Amino acid sequence: MISKFKIILQDISAVISRDPATSSKFQVILLSSGFHAVTAYRLNHWLWCKGFRLTARTLSQFMRFLTGIEIHPAAKIGSGFFIDHGMGVVIGETSEIGNNVTIYHGVTLGGTTVFDESGKQVQKRHPTLKDNVVIGAGAKILGPIIIGSNVKIGANAVILKDVADNQTVVGVPGRVVDKKKKQKPQFMAYGASAQDIDPLEKKLKELEKEIAELKNKKIK
Repeated sequence: MISKFKIILQDISAVISRDPATSSKFQVILLSSGFHAVTAYRLNHWLWCKGFRLTARTLSQFMRFLTGIEIHPAAKIGSGFFIDHGMGVVIGETSEIGNNVTIYHGVTLGGTTVFDESGKQVQKRHPTLKDNVVIGAGAKILGPIIIGSNVKIGANAVILKDVADNQTVVGVPGRVVDKKKKQKPQFMAYGASAQDIDPLEKKLKELEKEIAELKNKKIK
């Protein structure tokens, strides 16, 4: 029980350090629906592991009603877990979450049915998140995939494949953002080299030149 209490304290510290709107432990305990859901999960997971599965599921459904956050008691969640806002979050039965993970409202860690080579259904149906993952609002992570450490997933992204460590993923379907690739500015200033000038700006210059030539012909 002492270790469980330490984990709850780490969850409280996670809320204070990552939520600018929360400045004290009292505020976390009184006002954070994410913390309420995670704390209830800690109890429900203990009950689940002890064999009181119906009780654990019943309590988890009750907390879903109170907080809008659904966490299956069989899921495995590390310390320092923070759910910001929380409404609409779903964490499935075989989900595994590492330490210091942050997720925002509307996130789904959902399951897909997977079969092995013999045609038998695989028990692992939900994602595994490693340490220090951040998942933006509305993102959907589906299936028994692995999200590496320090990964950032953008809002409303849909992730269906493994993501390596230290990546940023956005879009539908999710794609890795190349941080090293530098994009050219959309509009270049006058005096830039011809190959760097935006096509639209180049066309406007050509039109201006044609208009000037037409005016000169009329004057002559």
